Amino acid sequence: MSATRVRLAVLGMALTACLTAPTTATAAGTAPAPTVEEQRLDRTVPQEILAASGFDTVAPRFARLLDGARSYAQARRVVVREGAALWRRAVDRAQGRGPAGGELSRDDDRPLYWARLGMTRAVRAWEPGFGLDAVRRAALLADLERTSRGQDDIAYRHPAGKALKRVLVTGFDPFTLDRDIRISNPSGATALALDGTVIRTADGPARVETAVFPVRWQDFAEGTVERALRPYLPHVDLFATVSQGRVGRFDVERTNGAWRGGFPDNDTASRTETIPVADPASQPQWTTTTLPYARIVAADTGRFPVYDNTSVTEVPAGSTESVVRPDGPTPGSTARAGGGGNYLSNEIAYRATLLRDRLGLHDTLPGGHVHTPVLQFGTGNTDPATGSVTDPEFVRNRLDIIAQVRAVLAVAAGE
Repeated sequence: MSATRVRLAVLGMALTACLTAPTTATAAGTAPAPTVEEQRLDRTVPQEILAASGFDTVAPRFARLLDGARSYAQARRVVVREGAALWRRAVDRAQGRGPAGGELSRDDDRPLYWARLGMTRAVRAWEPGFGLDAVRRAALLADLERTSRGQDDIAYRHPAGKALKRVLVTGFDPFTLDRDIRISNPSGATALALDGTVIRTADGPARVETAVFPVRWQDFAEGTVERALRPYLPHVDLFATVSQGRVGRFDVERTNGAWRGGFPDNDTASRTETIPVADPASQPQWTTTTLPYARIVAADTGRFPVYDNTSVTEVPAGSTESVVRPDGPTPGSTARAGGGGNYLSNEIAYRATLLRDRLGLHDTLPGGHVHTPVLQFGTGNTDPATGSVTDPEFVRNRLDIIAQVRAVLAVAAGE
């Protein structure tokens, strides 16, 4: 381990002690323990990412402000304000506004992710003098998640007299962190890079608004996708849920399945079941994209090939065994994987397109899922145990993916 990493590890332990110590005279031990996700903050790589972006000050400052709250109402104002400020700071950094805060590339989505976890851990550890029950603590955490993910920041402002199309895009946090804690998610980086920007399409300009979602089964089961998207789908001209998919290619996923395949999430929780939704009696096994996939695939959008992915895995009607169907599901079948698999990428696509259909927008609103290529580290930097947190090829790959998502959206919105 380098001397720099050793110093950062020591700083990380000091930060952990600051965040997990009781902040008032209230008896220790009543606050909930940090989550699995939050516990990863103690490792060297997250601390290095935070220090190299200037985001290492976010959680300690937030903890001090929270400690100064003398009522639940004051605490909630702090949480909402600071959560929104974190999102705006991450967007501004990604789009070249304000100081970079360190040598980490501006297009990096990881400072937002790790800083947010520092804040949620501070809320979890906080023991105010006025008392805080589990319900109110959970409400503070929900406020922080929502505001720091841009879900309260969606607004299609434009100058008077200038009509812009409206495009809504979602991304994800990094995931598979126990495999490689250095991982970045290009869909989250894309959300930061495109939020509030205007793209040029064949049909005129379009404003893009974005939000980011957690990689946690429970949040999805509790309706985070529907709460965030429902106010906006009736008013946008196009939506795209975006996530990281396969190596070296983009996929426009034709079909989404109503099945959770059980792969562990960022809290190492696993779920194998039908996707839980409101009104399950009317729940379909499959939903479909309404993105103009043929036009997207035919366009020159960047260096990665783009595919119309029609494959699914199903249990055919009258059978008990699952089979792969390259050309999509057969009538009466039960879903086991959509084109985008059976993890949370498929689930956000399923939930968003089901919401579209339940709102009566299937025939009028283009929307669906786009999988980006896997974001890969450069040659010689692939070992998680010894590799650096970034390299020039890693940055170039992420920038190229962001640019190609922008181009895909321009094609899709260009009717």
